[in-house]
Amino acid sequence: MAARSQYEELARQLSAVGAVKRGLVRILPSECPGGTAGVLTLLAKYGEMRITRLAELLAVNMSVTSRHVTHAVESGWVERFPDPADKRSRILRLTPAGEELLDELTRRTTEMFAHNLIDWSDEEVGQLNTLLSRLRDSFSCRGSGGCTPGKHSGDCRAGHANDVHTRTPV
Repeated sequence: MAARSQYEELARQLSAVGAVKRGLVRILPSECPGGTAGVLTLLAKYGEMRITRLAELLAVNMSVTSRHVTHAVESGWVERFPDPADKRSRILRLTPAGEELLDELTRRTTEMFAHNLIDWSDEEVGQLNTLLSRLRDSFSCRGSGGCTPGKHSGDCRAGHANDVHTRTPV
């Protein structure tokens, strides 16, 4: 286990990541806010799904998810269709226009990172991707509060190592 000072420095560094996130949001087209971009990204990664599953993946409540989905539907990037298993529910699916927009967002994001990390080696970028993926997995596997002191979940990281290669504009 790392020293307490290491965790304190990690907290400072992660709060500074806000500048990177703000940079990502600035490159989004004005008609596609970050929440909508998140919806498109998750539908591209996981495929068709109900809004309840999307809310879980976004880690936000249903009303927030619904607003993002409504915007994406009204913009023509996502379509809703009846769930064959339960006609009361709707399934969400990325449209070709949504895929096009996501490709553009991915291009912009990639260019931004390439520009800002020009002095980083491929190995350094790979190490950062690996460590950020591991950090994300350490929290997502242990619930919303992260790891509870004294409790560990050893099997949760299985299957997540390749998640860093998904299109994620924001």
